[in-house]
Amino acid sequence: MALSLQTPGPQGAGGSSFHQHDPDRDCPICPRLVAFRREARHREPTWHNAPVPSFGDPQARLLIVGLAPGLRGANRTGRPFTGDYAGDLLYETLITYGFAQGVYQARPDDSLTLVDSCLTNAVRCVPPENKPTGPEIASCRPFLAGVIQALPRLRAVVALGRIAHESTLRALARRQDDHRFAHGARHDLDGFALFDSYHCSRYNTSTRRLTPEMFRDVFAAVRAYLDEPA
Repeated sequence: MALSLQTPGPQGAGGSSFHQHDPDRDCPICPRLVAFRREARHREPTWHNAPVPSFGDPQARLLIVGLAPGLRGANRTGRPFTGDYAGDLLYETLITYGFAQGVYQARPDDSLTLVDSCLTNAVRCVPPENKPTGPEIASCRPFLAGVIQALPRLRAVVALGRIAHESTLRALARRQDDHRFAHGARHDLDGFALFDSYHCSRYNTSTRRLTPEMFRDVFAAVRAYLDEPA
């Protein structure tokens, strides 16, 4: 089992672990990303340097979708949002709203576990300059769709950024024009809701496009939504 995988709990009736929908370590689909991955393995042989698997609770009602692994963050540690600034803000917020417990120490063997939540990325391999191409996003989308389908209790998705939002809608075969990205927006999608947030990247927070308060407001809305009577 990869270090980034939270130990699966009991499966729901007919459910399957979302880990079955993670790409192989040597996924060959995107030539540019394969070449970049090989260079990274040569340069930093002790790093993860492979598609980053999803992380969290197989019975999660909340799925958080990011863009792609950071070069020195998840690509190094093998766990989504672990080892870079985006993870500091994300995991602190998840703990605050009861979606994680334990202590986040920016390494995959810390005591952090996710509660009723799961993390994945629209693109599983680190892209050069953190910029995946359109074909790379499309090629990775079946893995995102597989994770969504494998969460039997899913009720809410948080998309971190426009690319995550658009890829999630395409994975669900929903029209983009009917659900435009906007920070703080909520889109009702036949039984569950898609919530939008600007990505919690260092750039967005340092420029104040996204403040910690704005980010917490999104998860406060998710918490209230999930706590509503079914």
